[in-house]
Amino acid sequence: MQAGRDPISDVAGAVLDGLRQIGDCSYAILPKDIAHSLAGLKKAMLVQLTTALQWEMEWIDDRVAGGDKLRDKWREQCEHRTSQTSQ
Repeated sequence: MQAGRDPISDVAGAVLDGLRQIGDCSYAILPKDIAHSLAGLKKAMLVQLTTALQWEMEWIDDRVAGGDKLRDKWREQCEHRTSQTSQ
């Protein structure tokens, strides 16, 4: 007896196979050296993009940490002023 097939997985697999075939054809129509050079260029661009995104994520983390410190400083100053006015 055949196991139940998932129609969504079947469609997704077919779409991915089609995209893979289109990708293969797009490189197959180019001369071999140009295809490899283009692939190297694309990978280098993706590395740079990944590096830029990593830098941006670290910058965001640093800003959030700086905001936490500043918020704590403000809270301490408010508590200090409140304690001075109540005395």
